[in-house]
Amino acid sequence: MIEDMFNNTYVLQKALDASWTRNKVISDNIANVDTPGYKKQKVQFESYLAQAVDNNAVKGMVTNERHIPVGAGSLNRLKIDIKEDNTTSMRLDGNNVDIDSEMADLAKNNIMYNALIEKISGTYRNLRTAINEGRK
Repeated sequence: MIEDMFNNTYVLQKALDASWTRNKVISDNIANVDTPGYKKQKVQFESYLAQAVDNNAVKGMVTNERHIPVGAGSLNRLKIDIKEDNTTSMRLDGNNVDIDSEMADLAKNNIMYNALIEKISGTYRNLRTAINEGRK
């Protein structure tokens, strides 16, 4: 019961981890914009999240602790991968980092991170309100 209540929080925490990792990767890409032969890196998380949500769509009901859970994928075990982007370079030195694209991705990621922080703060704020109002 309590796990179901915090399942969304686990996903939000993992999304925060992915956003933090993405921020570091984008910063590394920006720092290496003039490094010959450097290939930019990308964070892969959203496709894993979509796959986990699809696998979690059909879930068998467990009425006894000895039952085997069916279709119960754990959303809090999502992985975050860093992949090298091997797209062709438009530059002669082999570097494929586009500074304008990276700066736009950094801004977008900062907005996403702040939205995730607000959502998780709201979740805990609602929980605190329910606990405090229950005492009265």
